[in-house]
Amino acid sequence: MDEETQRPDAAGTESVVCALCETAAGSHDAPPTWICSVENGSRRYLCDCCARTHIRAIESRLDSAWW
Repeated sequence: MDEETQRPDAAGTESVVCALCETAAGSHDAPPTWICSVENGSRRYLCDCCARTHIRAIESRLDSAWW
């Protein structure tokens, strides 16, 4: 319980990139307006523009292949 939690992405040096439009976040952390989802064990980030466009599919938990 006293162990420090380590983030899995902390080892990489890449910046966060939108999975749909490939817009770079400009930092190692996603901005608060971006969405993070886990699909097939890997994290996918969506920028605020793509998240707004696909919000109904995201909230209904459709697989991103259907968008």
